[in-house]
Amino acid sequence: MDAAVVAFGEREAYVEGAHRLTFAGWIAAADGVAAELAERGVRPGDVVTIALPSSIDYAVAYAAVVRAGAVASGINLRLGRREVAAISARATPTLAFVDERAVLAGLPDDVPKMTRLALADASTRAGARLHRAHASDPVVIIWTSGTTGEPKGAWFDHDALRAAVTTAGVLSAPFDRRLAATPFAHAGYMAKLWEQVAWGSAMVISPTPWSAAETVRLIATERITVAGAVPTQWAKVLESPELDELDTTTLRIGVAATAPAPPELVEQVTQRLGCALVVRYAMTESPSVTGTEPGDPPDTLFRTVGRPQDGVEVELRDADGAVVAAGDVGRVHVRAACMMRGYWGDPELTADTVDADGWLRSGDLGRFDDTGNLVLVGRTTDLYIRGGYNVYPLEVEQVIGEHPAVAEVAVVGVPAAVIGEIGVAFVVAAAGCHAPALDELRSWCQERLADYKAPDRIVVLDELPRTAMLKVDKRALRAGQ
Repeated sequence: MDAAVVAFGEREAYVEGAHRLTFAGWIAAADGVAAELAERGVRPGDVVTIALPSSIDYAVAYAAVVRAGAVASGINLRLGRREVAAISARATPTLAFVDERAVLAGLPDDVPKMTRLALADASTRAGARLHRAHASDPVVIIWTSGTTGEPKGAWFDHDALRAAVTTAGVLSAPFDRRLAATPFAHAGYMAKLWEQVAWGSAMVISPTPWSAAETVRLIATERITVAGAVPTQWAKVLESPELDELDTTTLRIGVAATAPAPPELVEQVTQRLGCALVVRYAMTESPSVTGTEPGDPPDTLFRTVGRPQDGVEVELRDADGAVVAAGDVGRVHVRAACMMRGYWGDPELTADTVDADGWLRSGDLGRFDDTGNLVLVGRTTDLYIRGGYNVYPLEVEQVIGEHPAVAEVAVVGVPAAVIGEIGVAFVVAAAGCHAPALDELRSWCQERLADYKAPDRIVVLDELPRTAMLKVDKRALRAGQ
């Protein structure tokens, strides 16, 4: 951070509406807040919770915690009381940054609070770096969304964040201007602190709620070079009238996240926006795993999540821990320097997840295709058994997603008499279309997959429920059946 101030201190680090902050201004503000934290009793190694919306204030708070030698623990404001309480119980924070205009339920009353007004005041005071960090010092705890139980806190040291600078691949280049649309409490921001400082990247904060028109406007006016969105959002961007009126040629990379991007969408984004669209596969515990590259065929982006990133090893193993044969489905295991160092305050879960050789066992299932690209077929918790046959929902979702009348789909297994489990497809119809009937959808699937993989029921929704991390909430879908 000190070196960044010297090298490019007057370049923009953050843009939030009309508010702009340079790297020099960011670090100076952070040092003022760090001095305030020290006066309030925060010491190196203490955990500080950041319960703020994605904003410049959040960025200043995060940097201040790091400059003070403490450990930053971001909380997504969409989490519920029980989830926030569970995070607080595990992290035992010394202090919490809070928004006085939006009190977050679940934060313990006895944890001292620092409001945004107090943060703003402290950011104007003189300060200096109070702590020189070591490579192995914990720096951040990133919490999972808790879709399968209480949130787990993946913690990272400086070495892990430094390693992420190189695993980013084509997503980072000197002085990129990134459109930040995901919550700052997410790994997509919290795990990228070193990356931003190393490359001198500017973060342009997208307002909420998301809109295609505002996304196009920001790309044009803020000269955005990297932007990410889910496939349905990219489709809305292509339909936006502003796209024909504004210059978006600064955009060099678009990222398709959380769901497969249909080949025709990839081609349209490439043609209309003039940028490459890539897919990335990552997880809270390892912010870099695999990815496609510019120039990969559109079908590769739709059916795979690419190849392992530089510095990342990926193996697929069976239930006994043995590496599966080429082309077979196995549980995804990852080993990388950018990985988490463990789950905060939970050595037993850490030992159960990361083995003695440093391999992290994920909950995802996949196989490698003939070109070395990883094909995800689902999660261990999603797999269901219909009449003795394993069905991987993601495989079925990809096929249903190709249907021209389907905008989004999620498939879950539910209990059924005689055959054990059946598949239920939750479908959002494409704009101007009626969702396909069950018979039509089953025929569509049976022409492309084994007949037992075709869904047995269809439920039409206006939109799919999502978790705080914007993933499809399959637990909520199952609960409604």
